[in-house]
Amino acid sequence: MDTAQTATVVLDFSAWATIAGIIALLLISAFFSGSETALTAASRGKLHSLADRGSAGASRALRLTENSESLIGAVLLGNNLVNILAASLATSLFMRLFGENGVAFATIVMTFLVLVFAEVLPKTYAILQSEKAATLVALPITVVVAALSPIVMTVQFIVRAILRALGVSAEAESEAAAAQAEIAGTISLGHVEGTVDRDDRDRLLGALDLKDREVEEIMLHRSDMEMIDGSGAPQDIINQCLTSSHTRLPVWQGDPENIVGVLHAKDLLRAVNKILRGGRASMRNLDGFKVMDVVMTPYFVPETTTLDDQLREFLRRKTHFALVVDEYGALQGLITLEDIIEEIIGEISDEHDVDDQTMPEIDTMGHYLIEGAMTIRDLNRALDWSLPDDEANTIAGLVIHEAQMIPDVGQVFAFHGFRFEVVDREQNKITSLRIKPL
Repeated sequence: MDTAQTATVVLDFSAWATIAGIIALLLISAFFSGSETALTAASRGKLHSLADRGSAGASRALRLTENSESLIGAVLLGNNLVNILAASLATSLFMRLFGENGVAFATIVMTFLVLVFAEVLPKTYAILQSEKAATLVALPITVVVAALSPIVMTVQFIVRAILRALGVSAEAESEAAAAQAEIAGTISLGHVEGTVDRDDRDRLLGALDLKDREVEEIMLHRSDMEMIDGSGAPQDIINQCLTSSHTRLPVWQGDPENIVGVLHAKDLLRAVNKILRGGRASMRNLDGFKVMDVVMTPYFVPETTTLDDQLREFLRRKTHFALVVDEYGALQGLITLEDIIEEIIGEISDEHDVDDQTMPEIDTMGHYLIEGAMTIRDLNRALDWSLPDDEANTIAGLVIHEAQMIPDVGQVFAFHGFRFEVVDREQNKITSLRIKPL
């Protein structure tokens, strides 16, 4: 065999070896791409369920996703290495076959092969079968992460240093906050796509919001509280309790700010029944009734307590009623267990409730007549609006905050995409507004 024939055989063998290497690298790249998508798209809840049923792959996948930064770093490092190496081999092969034009041919061919077979195809499969794929790739990816961890840690150190130099915080969001944000986003997206009803969305998001909302946002303000004068005549106290729509009423003495107890209707009924069934039962015996003998010790809570903490405290104390005070101990209002539950499931009414907050009515001009004391959250729920409630709890409070003044009757404002007109005002309190979306 002469020299020319030997060179041709060597060249053919080298070309086929290069092609085989490129195919192998593309398969490895597809593995990395699919693994990245599967492990990031897989539901941790479903993986937990599989792990509880004894799936070792699901357990490994959960451990990998606990440190997503190291996982992504290792996978991206491995994927880039094989893609760059495959592109280099293809360029070398095509330059041998086509000379200088081989660079352009190699770019076109490798772009197509990487895009279709190393990116789109494996990632599409991983999205469709995320939990199954995650359990299959968990073991080899665990080995890859361990092997590349020194390089990944070095890269992470460099990246964090650059971010800090640019003034960007490199601290990751807390796991609890991230999980809550993900759940809330999924619920909102489900509502937009039509798979989650508005009422279901409001209930689920209401439960998630309890950690971020404070007692002062939903309490009944002291100006609207019904209270009993503990020094009043027994007949007057009994009549007030019988005509009230509330089961529990705060009792004060000397000054309405001085709450000395909470009277429960059942305790009052037992005390009156005991007096009337005495040896000499008579209505006159009620004159000796002392309300302080049957009141419960008042329970005070700070206005900055979160609704989630207050709900837990109500359940722990086995009580439904608390008085809200500010940082100086001054009475601000009251809150009940029912108030917190209503933030989750909506308004709860019974046969004794007074409908003091009617649903908004629309006129022929498209205006809604709204009570100033209506909370922004209730209005948003009723009409599916998105007025902000960060700076104020009520509609009247929102108008005052935005106007930076207490407006007069007839004044009109436009903000947040709505037109607000003050309809009625009592002293410094806005009692009625007319609102229209712009």
